[in-house]
Amino acid sequence: MSPLKLIEPTIELEESYLCFYKEWKDSGEAMIPWVIEKDPTNFQAMVQGLHNDAKGIDLPVGFVPGSTYWLVSQENKVIGAVNIRHALTEPLRNAGGHIGYGIRPSERRKGYATELLRLSLEKSKELGISSALVVCDEVNIGSMKTILNNGGVEDHDFIEDDGNVVKRYWIET
Repeated sequence: MSPLKLIEPTIELEESYLCFYKEWKDSGEAMIPWVIEKDPTNFQAMVQGLHNDAKGIDLPVGFVPGSTYWLVSQENKVIGAVNIRHALTEPLRNAGGHIGYGIRPSERRKGYATELLRLSLEKSKELGISSALVVCDEVNIGSMKTILNNGGVEDHDFIEDDGNVVKRYWIET
């Protein structure tokens, strides 16, 4: 695995990000973390919106500030993305957690998610989060292993209205 780094969203990586976005859209899979669902048609505005989210500017009602980072390779290929919520609301405490992350479909099963979460925990500590809540659906065995590989300690599950079981883990930063 080539050296990876977390960077704040930047217009300089527009082409690479759009490739990442298109691959995910074309896969038909749910886009996780939720911030990658944002329409990149006006790329500069999307990037500015992500920076504003981190500062708590113009947040929708019920949202908390959240910092987004892209996991990029040495060649500046966008491999994954993470959104780190600075605080927890009741819904985030139940089923969202502090950290939401995802790896583009073609780059999975290569250890990138474990590294993405490790780097995200470092960023969380910088944001003043001493214990991060990280969650995944019970059926997402890969994410469960990623969380455990990063020191996740299981808390009680949360069962959503549709019966989906959300596994909840705390990780000291």
